[in-house]
Amino acid sequence: MSAAKKKQDKPTIVKKYANRRLYDTGRSSYVTLEDLYDMVKEGHDFVVVDAKTGEDLTKPVLTQIIVEKESKGENVLPLNFLKQIIGFYGDAMQPLLPNYLEQSLENFVQHQEDLREQMTKSLSGGMMPLQMMEEMTRQNMAMFQNTLNAFAGMTTKTKKDD
Repeated sequence: MSAAKKKQDKPTIVKKYANRRLYDTGRSSYVTLEDLYDMVKEGHDFVVVDAKTGEDLTKPVLTQIIVEKESKGENVLPLNFLKQIIGFYGDAMQPLLPNYLEQSLENFVQHQEDLREQMTKSLSGGMMPLQMMEEMTRQNMAMFQNTLNAFAGMTTKTKKDD
């Protein structure tokens, strides 16, 4: 698959019909959740819309893919993590969490190859995997603190403007 195909100007539209079938307008064919999973893995940009109303259903459909993968034993999300995420709904910190999680995951992805190399080295006497994860946690906490500080700054400015 070419990089040009992956990085199109506009995302592919996938229409979801009332019968729960998904239609990929780019391929002009029906697709399954597994096909959408493959598209994500390959880097395709797409949005899922309700065929009748045009409502954006991308997030619920991606969540459904995650739920199916988790239920089949392909666990990525720890139980405690899921409980903590649920705890943020309705919390004052809820607006900050999506950005923090996105930045943390981007940081993880950017350092993924370094982590692989360090894991290999750790088996031959280098830094231990636990130490690597502790360092990544420290970096994530610093990023979260910066996000909180930025949010606090916005709140202070808003209060001063009143």
